[in-house]
Parts: sequence; C-alpha cells; structure tokens
Amino acid sequence: MNVTGVRLAAVPAAIRYRDRDDLVLIELAEGTACAATFTRNAFCAAPVTVAREHLTAEAPRWLLINAGNANAGTGARGLEDARACCRALSVLTSINPAQVLPFSTGVIGEYLPVERLTAALPQALAALDENGWDAAARAIMTTDTRPKIATRQLMLGGQQVTLTGIAKGAGMIRPDMATMLAFIATDAAVTPACLQRCLTQAVDGSFNAISIDGDTSTNDACVLAATGAAGNPPLDDPSSTDRETTDLETTELKAFQQALNSLCDELARAIVRDGEGATKLVSIEIGEARTATEARQVADTIAHSPLVKTALFASDPNWGRILAAVGRAGLEDLDIDKVRIRLDDVLIVSGGGRDPGYQEQAGQAVMAKDSFSIGVDLGRGRSSARLLTCDLSYDYVRINAEYRT
Repeated sequence: MNVTGVRLAAVPAAIRYRDRDDLVLIELAEGTACAATFTRNAFCAAPVTVAREHLTAEAPRWLLINAGNANAGTGARGLEDARACCRALSVLTSINPAQVLPFSTGVIGEYLPVERLTAALPQALAALDENGWDAAARAIMTTDTRPKIATRQLMLGGQQVTLTGIAKGAGMIRPDMATMLAFIATDAAVTPACLQRCLTQAVDGSFNAISIDGDTSTNDACVLAATGAAGNPPLDDPSSTDRETTDLETTELKAFQQALNSLCDELARAIVRDGEGATKLVSIEIGEARTATEARQVADTIAHSPLVKTALFASDPNWGRILAAVGRAGLEDLDIDKVRIRLDDVLIVSGGGRDPGYQEQAGQAVMAKDSFSIGVDLGRGRSSARLLTCDLSYDYVRINAEYRT
C-alpha cells in the first residue's frame, strides 16, 4: 500500500550479486519526521555510525540501502566509504549529505565497492516510484527466500492513514534494538518525540522478541518515517507537552500504536518463518515469573539451546531438553515442583517431573505441526514474556557454511 510522500527505487549495482537489484533508494518528502533504533553490537557497522550521526544533525530526506556488503569491521575506511555514498547522493539531489541515512547488509569485513554503488545512483533516482515497495523489499534480501512486506490502514482525525513497512532478515537474528533491516513509513502526522516512543514500543514487542540463531548483527536498524501528508492533527506524546490531552487524542494515539505494533509483529513473524533452513515457527511463552526480565531470561535460554532447536526440527517431543534449559536459566530459588511445561495445551511437566497424564503421542502430534507454542509457568509471580523462534536444521549449517562461497 503506497504512502503519500514516499517514493522508492530498486536497481542493480553489482555490489555482490549479479543479475538482481541490490541497491534501494527511498525518498522522503520535505518535513518528514523520522525515528530509528539501531544495533547495540559494539562492532556496529559503519553505516550505523553514520546514520546515527546524520539523524541527530538533519531531518532525513533519503534512505540509501545496499545488500551484499555489510560495510562492517572496516574501520576508518568503512566510515569514509559510507560518508562518500551520502555525499554522492547529496550532489545529485542538491541536499546536505547529513540528510542521507545509509544502511548496509551482507558480508562483514569487506570494503564497500563505492564506485559501483555511486554509479547506480542516477538510475535509482530516475526509477523512483511510489509503487516501489515490493521491488525494494526484494532488493534488500540476502539469504532471505522471500520478501517481507506489511501494511495497515486506520482513520485519524477524520483522515485515512496508511502504514507500510518492509524488512529483511533470515540469519544472524537475535535483535538487540530492532531487526536486521526494517523500513516503515506512514503518511500520518506525528511529532518526532511521539514517533520515537511509538517505534520503541513496537520494536520491543516484535523485532526485539525474536531469535533465529542467537546472533545479534552488526547492522541492525529500523526506521519509521512519518510524512504527515494525510493531514490529520499531529499525534503527540502526552509526556512531552504541558497541555491536557483530550480523550480523542489519546484514543487516536492508541489506535496508531496498535496498528504499528501489529505491522511490526507481522514483519517479525515473517523473519522467523523465513529463518535460514527453518521449518517451524515456535512461540515460547513464559508465565508466572517474578519479573519480565526473569521471564525473558528463561525464554532466551530455551530459544538458544541447540538441543531444543534440533529437537524441534526432528519433531521430537524430547521434553527433557526443555526442562533442562529452564533449570539452567539461572533463576534463584526456583521451586521445580511449581513449574509447569506445555506444548500448546498438552501438559508435559508438573510437580517436578513428567505430568501423570502426559502421553508421548500427544506431544508428538504438537511437534509435528509447523507452528506451535512452548509454554512454561514458573509458579513464582505474575510477569510474563514471549519470544518467537524456529528450529535448527541441516540447511542452516549448509547455508552459513556456504555463505561466502
């Protein structure tokens, strides 16, 4: 679904791939508000550093994204290469280089072929189109097997508002801020502070709640741009203003947040579904924890256990692996007699061991499905957490072993 005030182009630049688009240019209308979240990996990629700098200096007008080369682990030259790409686009568009936000995804440790990238910019500028979302979603793919795109619509201030987003990611997925790469735009009018708060909340419940292989990328970034072209009264963060917020304003902000949350959740699920070699989508749901942090700690331990993940691939209800993961999650004074473990609605563990009513064939029936849940009630509080993950298959090893060949 098109977003007024946003145009996109996808063109081939031969950065790594041949005979496919691998460079995306996104134009944002003047006056667009932008919010973003970035990886917290200490070895963050050069474009992440530059995008952070530019975002605090100027209102962005362009997003420049390449696939096939991460421009990470490239030191001072990598930073200069990212800035050179921004300068090249600024010359062609007569704007300040700081109004360009660069993003990269692909192989780490190789220098960006700047000349090839910049040579493709005139073609990208000529190809800009408000209908370019699908082409852009395909061009940012690396080991992804399919594009990831989602859209939502709602009414704000009597105006129809659209949100559309694309994302890429299939491996090196355990976000610590956002997702690998995600770009979301809306024609709603939203103040910058409110936009950042909305994005942070949406990211925490979606992209920050998925894991494919437990690896946090050097390049993770998520951008939310609001052009304001829909003409609704601007949504504002109640905490950032001294005036009283009306019930209508509160209701509309909640509706926008809900739509954004839903869109991000759809993209996050699509990433896990497309996990490298994945055959199953598994929701790990932890309840009755003392704190949300404690619940997430248990969810992470289960999701990142190679033994659990290979059992998922085999459709083997080897519940001892799940039980062992819960036990080594590091919770103090865990009363195992209060812990209950389920596969969907099938109760497996209770009272410190195998539930008396559990039958292996019931667990097998759940594990044979391509989507199910692992539920753990800790019996020590009211907090909870959810994490989406997938299995670990032969193909995951093959894909990553062959990634640079």
